[in-house]
Amino acid sequence: MPRGDKSAYTDKQKRQAEHIEEGYEKRGVSEDEAERRAWATVNKADGGGKKSGSGRKKSS
Repeated sequence: MPRGDKSAYTDKQKRQAEHIEEGYEKRGVSEDEAERRAWATVNKADGGGKKSGSGRKKSS
């Protein structure tokens, strides 16, 4: 998967990133920077793209 490919993300994660990006743009952040920050925020919150497997949980 090439860098920047968002296919590994859930629909919910994509919606979250879009909403976060809109908020940054309203505050005057450039479109590219807003997108970068939005995906960084989603990654920080969820640890990246889709995760599968039984018993997966966040490590403490």
